[in-house]
Amino acid sequence: MGKRGGFPGGGFGGMNFNNLMKEAKKMQADLEKSQAEITAKDFEATAGGGAVKAVVSGAKFLKELTINKDVVDSDDVEMLQDLIITCVNEALRKVDEEQAAQMGKFNIPGF
Repeated sequence: MGKRGGFPGGGFGGMNFNNLMKEAKKMQADLEKSQAEITAKDFEATAGGGAVKAVVSGAKFLKELTINKDVVDSDDVEMLQDLIITCVNEALRKVDEEQAAQMGKFNIPGF
Protein backbone atom coordinates (compact mmCIF):
# COMPACT_ATOMS: atom_id res chain seq x y z
CA MET A 1 0.00 0.00 0.00
CA GLY A 2 1.40 3.41 -0.96
CA LYS A 3 2.07 6.30 1.37
CA ARG A 4 -0.66 8.88 1.75
CA GLY A 5 0.27 12.52 1.25
CA GLY A 6 3.82 13.71 1.44
CA PHE A 7 6.17 14.38 -1.40
CA PRO A 8 7.55 11.94 -3.95
CA GLY A 9 11.04 10.79 -3.07
CA GLY A 10 10.47 11.43 0.64
CA GLY A 11 11.33 15.13 0.54
CA PHE A 12 11.00 18.46 -1.16
CA GLY A 13 11.93 18.06 -4.79
CA GLY A 14 13.88 14.93 -3.94
CA MET A 15 15.68 16.64 -1.05
CA ASN A 16 15.39 15.16 2.41
CA PHE A 17 13.67 17.51 4.87
CA ASN A 18 16.48 17.09 7.40
CA ASN A 19 19.05 18.08 4.78
CA LEU A 20 16.92 21.09 3.86
CA MET A 21 16.82 22.19 7.50
CA LYS A 22 20.60 21.72 7.85
CA GLU A 23 21.16 23.85 4.75
CA ALA A 24 18.81 26.55 6.08
CA LYS A 25 20.60 26.63 9.44
CA LYS A 26 23.99 26.80 7.73
CA MET A 27 22.80 29.64 5.50
CA GLN A 28 21.43 31.50 8.53
CA ALA A 29 24.74 31.11 10.37
CA ASP A 30 26.65 32.31 7.30
CA LEU A 31 24.34 35.33 6.95
CA GLU A 32 24.81 36.23 10.62
CA LYS A 33 28.58 35.88 10.28
CA SER A 34 28.64 38.11 7.19
CA GLN A 35 26.50 40.74 8.93
CA ALA A 36 28.75 40.67 12.00
CA GLU A 37 31.82 41.13 9.78
CA ILE A 38 30.24 44.14 8.07
CA THR A 39 29.14 45.64 11.39
CA ALA A 40 32.70 45.37 12.71
CA LYS A 41 34.18 47.18 9.70
CA ASP A 42 34.62 50.91 9.21
CA PHE A 43 33.81 52.63 5.93
CA GLU A 44 35.51 55.89 4.95
CA ALA A 45 34.67 58.54 2.39
CA THR A 46 36.01 61.96 1.51
CA ALA A 47 34.58 65.00 -0.27
CA GLY A 48 36.00 68.21 -1.62
CA GLY A 49 39.31 66.64 -2.53
CA GLY A 50 39.81 65.39 1.01
CA ALA A 51 38.61 68.56 2.72
CA VAL A 52 36.01 66.52 4.61
CA LYS A 53 36.40 62.91 5.74
CA ALA A 54 33.73 60.73 7.32
CA VAL A 55 34.10 57.32 8.91
CA VAL A 56 30.99 55.26 9.59
CA SER A 57 30.63 51.82 11.13
CA GLY A 58 29.01 48.93 9.35
CA ALA A 59 26.08 49.52 11.69
CA LYS A 60 25.72 52.95 10.04
CA PHE A 61 26.87 55.11 12.94
CA LEU A 62 29.01 58.14 12.23
CA LYS A 63 32.24 57.48 14.11
CA GLU A 64 34.50 60.27 12.89
CA LEU A 65 34.16 63.51 10.97
CA THR A 66 37.27 65.43 10.01
CA ILE A 67 37.09 68.88 8.45
CA ASN A 68 40.17 70.59 7.03
CA LYS A 69 40.37 74.05 8.62
CA ASP A 70 41.10 75.60 5.20
CA VAL A 71 37.58 74.73 4.02
CA VAL A 72 35.88 76.49 6.95
CA ASP A 73 34.59 79.82 5.66
CA SER A 74 31.99 81.69 7.70
CA ASP A 75 30.79 83.37 4.50
CA ASP A 76 30.12 80.03 2.80
CA VAL A 77 28.65 77.71 5.41
CA GLU A 78 26.38 76.11 2.81
CA MET A 79 29.36 74.73 0.89
CA LEU A 80 30.72 73.10 4.05
CA GLN A 81 27.31 71.65 4.85
CA ASP A 82 27.06 70.21 1.32
CA LEU A 83 30.52 68.65 1.62
CA ILE A 84 29.62 67.04 4.95
CA ILE A 85 26.33 65.65 3.63
CA THR A 86 28.00 64.33 0.47
CA CYS A 87 30.80 62.73 2.44
CA VAL A 88 28.59 61.03 5.05
CA ASN A 89 26.14 59.79 2.41
CA GLU A 90 29.00 58.31 0.38
CA ALA A 91 30.31 56.44 3.43
CA LEU A 92 26.81 55.10 4.14
CA ARG A 93 26.45 54.08 0.48
CA LYS A 94 29.62 52.03 0.86
CA VAL A 95 28.05 50.13 3.77
CA ASP A 96 24.95 49.42 1.67
CA GLU A 97 27.11 48.28 -1.23
CA GLU A 98 29.05 45.88 1.00
CA GLN A 99 25.82 44.50 2.46
CA ALA A 100 24.35 43.96 -1.01
CA ALA A 101 27.54 42.20 -2.14
CA GLN A 102 27.41 39.88 0.86
CA MET A 103 23.70 39.11 0.38
CA GLY A 104 24.32 38.42 -3.30
CA LYS A 105 26.54 35.49 -2.33
CA PHE A 106 23.56 33.68 -0.85
CA ASN A 107 21.28 33.85 -3.90
CA ILE A 108 18.08 34.13 -1.87
CA PRO A 109 15.00 34.97 -3.95
CA GLY A 110 13.41 38.24 -2.90
CA PHE A 111 16.59 39.79 -1.42
